[in-house]
Amino acid sequence: MIPDDPAAEHRAVAGTFGDRVRGVADWDAPAPVDGWRARDVVRHLVEWFPAFLADGSDLRLPAVAPVDDDPVAAWEQHAAAVQAVLDDPDNAERTFAHPRLPELPLPRAVAQFYTADVFMHTWDLARATGQDDTLDPARCEQLLRGMEPMDDVLRRSGQYGPRVPVPDDAPWQDRLVGFIGRDPAWRP
Repeated sequence: MIPDDPAAEHRAVAGTFGDRVRGVADWDAPAPVDGWRARDVVRHLVEWFPAFLADGSDLRLPAVAPVDDDPVAAWEQHAAAVQAVLDDPDNAERTFAHPRLPELPLPRAVAQFYTADVFMHTWDLARATGQDDTLDPARCEQLLRGMEPMDDVLRRSGQYGPRVPVPDDAPWQDRLVGFIGRDPAWRP
Protein backbone atom coordinates (compact mmCIF):
# COMPACT_ATOMS: atom_id res chain seq x y z
CA MET A 1 0.00 0.00 0.00
CA ILE A 2 1.35 3.39 -1.02
CA PRO A 3 0.44 6.34 1.20
CA ASP A 4 -2.35 8.64 0.05
CA ASP A 5 -0.03 11.61 0.49
CA PRO A 6 3.59 10.77 -0.35
CA ALA A 7 4.72 14.30 0.57
CA ALA A 8 3.24 14.05 4.07
CA GLU A 9 4.62 10.53 4.45
CA HIS A 10 8.10 11.68 3.51
CA ARG A 11 7.87 14.70 5.80
CA ALA A 12 7.05 12.43 8.75
CA VAL A 13 9.55 9.65 7.98
CA ALA A 14 12.39 12.03 7.06
CA GLY A 15 11.57 14.09 10.14
CA THR A 16 11.96 11.08 12.43
CA PHE A 17 15.20 10.10 10.70
CA GLY A 18 16.38 13.71 11.01
CA ASP A 19 15.70 13.60 14.75
CA ARG A 20 17.97 10.55 14.97
CA VAL A 21 20.62 12.27 12.83
CA ARG A 22 20.65 15.28 15.13
CA GLY A 23 20.88 12.95 18.14
CA VAL A 24 24.09 11.19 17.06
CA ALA A 25 27.00 11.70 19.44
CA ASP A 26 29.46 9.36 17.69
CA TRP A 27 29.42 9.25 13.90
CA ASP A 28 31.99 6.46 13.92
CA ALA A 29 29.78 4.10 15.94
CA PRO A 30 29.37 0.72 14.22
CA ALA A 31 26.04 0.24 12.46
CA PRO A 32 24.03 -2.99 11.96
CA VAL A 33 25.02 -3.16 8.28
CA ASP A 34 28.33 -5.04 8.07
CA GLY A 35 31.20 -2.60 7.60
CA TRP A 36 29.11 0.52 8.08
CA ARG A 37 29.45 3.26 10.66
CA ALA A 38 26.67 5.64 11.70
CA ARG A 39 27.74 8.19 9.07
CA ASP A 40 27.46 5.52 6.37
CA VAL A 41 23.73 5.21 7.01
CA VAL A 42 23.35 8.89 6.12
CA ARG A 43 25.82 8.56 3.24
CA HIS A 44 23.80 5.72 1.74
CA LEU A 45 20.58 7.73 1.72
CA VAL A 46 22.03 10.97 0.35
CA GLU A 47 24.09 9.21 -2.33
CA TRP A 48 21.87 6.56 -3.91
CA PHE A 49 18.64 8.50 -4.28
CA PRO A 50 19.82 11.42 -6.48
CA ALA A 51 21.11 8.97 -9.11
CA PHE A 52 17.93 6.88 -8.89
CA LEU A 53 15.79 10.00 -9.36
CA ALA A 54 17.91 11.18 -12.29
CA ASP A 55 17.71 7.75 -13.96
CA GLY A 56 13.91 7.91 -13.99
CA SER A 57 13.21 11.60 -14.54
CA ASP A 58 14.71 14.90 -15.62
CA LEU A 59 14.88 16.06 -12.00
CA ARG A 60 18.24 16.70 -10.39
CA LEU A 61 18.77 17.23 -6.68
CA PRO A 62 21.27 19.87 -5.61
CA ALA A 63 24.59 18.79 -4.15
CA VAL A 64 24.71 18.59 -0.36
CA ALA A 65 27.43 19.08 2.23
CA PRO A 66 29.93 16.22 2.30
CA VAL A 67 28.76 13.54 4.75
CA ASP A 68 32.26 13.15 6.16
CA ASP A 69 32.42 16.87 6.97
CA ASP A 70 28.89 17.39 8.29
CA PRO A 71 26.44 14.47 8.25
CA VAL A 72 23.70 16.59 9.86
CA ALA A 73 23.90 19.30 7.18
CA ALA A 74 24.12 16.67 4.44
CA TRP A 75 20.95 14.99 5.68
CA GLU A 76 19.02 18.20 6.25
CA GLN A 77 19.90 19.59 2.81
CA HIS A 78 19.07 16.30 1.11
CA ALA A 79 15.76 15.79 2.97
CA ALA A 80 14.71 19.35 2.15
CA ALA A 81 15.48 18.82 -1.54
CA VAL A 82 13.46 15.59 -1.68
CA GLN A 83 10.61 17.27 0.18
CA ALA A 84 10.64 20.14 -2.34
CA VAL A 85 10.24 17.62 -5.17
CA LEU A 86 7.25 16.04 -3.44
CA ASP A 87 5.69 19.37 -2.46
CA ASP A 88 5.89 20.76 -6.01
CA PRO A 89 2.40 20.43 -7.54
CA ASP A 90 3.98 20.14 -11.00
CA ASN A 91 5.46 16.79 -9.94
CA ALA A 92 2.19 15.27 -8.72
CA GLU A 93 1.37 13.78 -12.12
CA ARG A 94 4.93 13.44 -13.40
CA THR A 95 5.86 9.97 -14.60
CA PHE A 96 8.92 8.22 -13.21
CA ALA A 97 10.41 6.00 -15.92
CA HIS A 98 13.41 4.16 -14.48
CA PRO A 99 14.99 1.77 -16.98
CA ARG A 100 14.67 -1.24 -14.62
CA LEU A 101 11.15 -0.55 -13.31
CA PRO A 102 7.66 -0.18 -14.68
CA GLU A 103 6.58 3.44 -15.12
CA LEU A 104 5.09 4.93 -11.97
CA PRO A 105 3.81 8.30 -10.87
CA LEU A 106 6.84 10.11 -9.43
CA PRO A 107 5.39 10.57 -5.91
CA ARG A 108 4.59 6.87 -5.73
CA ALA A 109 8.11 5.90 -6.84
CA VAL A 110 9.63 8.15 -4.18
CA ALA A 111 7.35 6.70 -1.50
CA GLN A 112 7.83 3.09 -2.53
CA PHE A 113 11.59 3.06 -3.02
CA TYR A 114 13.06 5.97 -1.12
CA THR A 115 10.79 6.88 1.79
CA ALA A 116 10.49 3.20 2.69
CA ASP A 117 14.30 2.98 2.71
CA VAL A 118 14.58 6.00 5.01
CA PHE A 119 12.04 4.36 7.32
CA MET A 120 14.02 1.11 7.52
CA HIS A 121 17.38 2.84 7.92
CA THR A 122 15.99 4.79 10.87
CA TRP A 123 16.34 1.56 12.84
CA ASP A 124 19.96 1.17 11.71
CA LEU A 125 20.98 4.68 12.76
CA ALA A 126 19.05 4.60 16.02
CA ARG A 127 20.40 1.19 16.99
CA ALA A 128 23.97 2.19 16.09
CA THR A 129 23.81 5.32 18.21
CA GLY A 130 21.80 4.14 21.20
CA GLN A 131 18.68 6.14 20.38
CA ASP A 132 15.01 5.16 20.31
CA ASP A 133 14.77 2.60 17.51
CA THR A 134 11.00 2.08 17.68
CA LEU A 135 9.35 1.97 14.26
CA ASP A 136 5.63 2.25 13.56
CA PRO A 137 4.35 -1.36 13.74
CA ALA A 138 1.63 -0.81 11.12
CA ARG A 139 4.19 0.56 8.64
CA CYS A 140 6.53 -2.36 9.46
CA GLU A 141 3.74 -4.83 8.73
CA GLN A 142 2.80 -3.04 5.51
CA LEU A 143 6.38 -3.02 4.24
CA LEU A 144 7.05 -6.61 5.19
CA ARG A 145 3.85 -7.89 3.58
CA GLY A 146 4.72 -5.95 0.43
CA MET A 147 8.29 -7.23 0.24
CA GLU A 148 7.80 -10.87 1.19
CA PRO A 149 6.34 -11.88 -2.20
CA MET A 150 9.48 -10.41 -3.82
CA ASP A 151 11.92 -12.14 -1.47
CA ASP A 152 13.96 -13.89 -4.19
CA VAL A 153 14.17 -10.77 -6.38
CA LEU A 154 15.23 -8.60 -3.44
CA ARG A 155 17.92 -11.06 -2.33
CA ARG A 156 19.31 -11.35 -5.86
CA SER A 157 19.42 -7.55 -6.17
CA GLY A 158 21.97 -7.36 -3.39
CA GLN A 159 19.90 -4.72 -1.60
CA TYR A 160 19.31 -6.95 1.42
CA GLY A 161 21.48 -9.39 3.28
CA PRO A 162 20.41 -12.93 4.12
CA ARG A 163 17.18 -13.04 6.06
CA VAL A 164 17.71 -13.34 9.82
CA PRO A 165 15.21 -15.82 11.28
CA VAL A 166 12.86 -14.47 13.93
CA PRO A 167 9.92 -16.21 15.62
CA ASP A 168 6.66 -16.16 13.67
CA ASP A 169 5.00 -14.32 16.53
CA ALA A 170 7.77 -11.68 16.86
CA PRO A 171 6.73 -8.03 16.72
CA TRP A 172 6.35 -6.63 13.20
CA GLN A 173 9.45 -4.48 13.65
CA ASP A 174 11.60 -7.51 14.45
CA ARG A 175 10.16 -9.40 11.49
CA LEU A 176 10.88 -6.50 9.13
CA VAL A 177 14.39 -6.00 10.49
CA GLY A 178 15.08 -9.73 10.16
CA PHE A 179 13.69 -9.76 6.63
CA ILE A 180 16.07 -7.02 5.48
CA GLY A 181 19.02 -8.92 6.91
CA ARG A 182 19.47 -7.40 10.35
CA ASP A 183 19.52 -9.20 13.67
CA PRO A 184 16.85 -7.51 15.81
CA ALA A 185 19.02 -8.22 18.87
CA TRP A 186 22.09 -6.49 17.36
CA ARG A 187 23.89 -4.01 19.59
CA PRO A 188 27.09 -2.06 18.87
